[in-house]
Formats: sequence, structure tokens, C-alpha cells
Amino acid sequence: MELSPQILGGWLDAFAAEVAENEALLTDLDRQIGDADHGANMVRGTKAVAALDPADFADARSYAKKTAMTLISTIGGASGPLYGTFFLRLAAALPDDGPIGHAAWLEALRAGVQGVMDRGKANLGDKTMLDALIPATDAFENEPDHPWQSAADAAAAGRDATVPMVARKGRASYLGQRSAGVADPGATSATLLLVAAARTLA
Repeated sequence: MELSPQILGGWLDAFAAEVAENEALLTDLDRQIGDADHGANMVRGTKAVAALDPADFADARSYAKKTAMTLISTIGGASGPLYGTFFLRLAAALPDDGPIGHAAWLEALRAGVQGVMDRGKANLGDKTMLDALIPATDAFENEPDHPWQSAADAAAAGRDATVPMVARKGRASYLGQRSAGVADPGATSATLLLVAAARTLA
């Protein structure tokens, strides 16, 4: 695969489409254990990114950085800085435009996930987006023949695993035991990010 702003743009356009299609689900999940605004916030942020023209950027790294700043400024709440940090760290780890292979993508994904961990002070099992992102990245590493589909499948399994969890981070943690029984909204939107990658980057 040749890395370019257009390649990343295709991924993020697909992400915006997935978010728009699942806005009601994200809102309903967040209504039960959050502020009921995750759907609207994610739609606003991904629409703003989809409005960027990849042709305006010299390379994929600069496009990813602009994506990060756009998400931070438009999503709002905790999700904006978390998604923004993911793409900032991913951008910094990306190679220059040109061929990008499995190892380089893995390094960029791991950098992005570490950024989310650092920013949110969370880890696997805390009932956050990391419960989708960490298994997805591990699956990406372990299935080099079909890494993106494997990552998407693992993200979905991680999302589903958040249903019985009691939240330990974020607004849902204020609910204590009442946060159990609902899939985490952040893990759900993060799964959509990997589903979009499987559709466009495979």
C-alpha cells in the first residue's frame, strides 16, 4: 500500500459514514451511562474531518495531524482529546509517504493507543475505548495476513466484553455498579474506526 493523504482520507470518510449510521446507537448507550451526547459529538467531529480535502496536504503525516486537531476542537467532552491524541501519536509514528507495510502500521497504531492510555490514564478492563483499541492492535500484530479485519473483529469482541464491566474511568464510573449491563460508548465508536479501516485499508 502507498501511504498518502488520500489513503487516510478514505479511511476517515468511511469512519464518518459508520458514525453517522450508528449515531442513534452511540447516543442511546451514552444516555444510559454518560451524557447522551457521544453520538452527536462523534458525528460533528467526523463530519468536520470528512470536510477536509486530502489534496490540501503535502503528506499523510500532516493530514493526520490536522485530523487530530479537528477532532479535538469539534468533538468536545473527553472523546475529543482522546481521539485527537490517538491521531497525533499515529501521525508522529507514520513513515513518510510511500510504501507502508504491516510493521509500520503496527508501530503507528501502538503509538496511537499508547497516547490514549497516557491521556486518559486508563487501561484494559476500565470500560473505555481502550477495551476495543488494545485487543484490536494485538490482533493486528498477530494476524499479518488479514490484519485490519482481524483488528475490527477483535475490537467488536472487546466492545462486547465491556457490557458486564463496571466502569472505572470517565463519567460512567460515577454510576458504580449501575454502569454494568451496557456496552461502553467509546469502545463502540472505536470499533467503528476499525471497521472503517477494514473496509478501506485492507
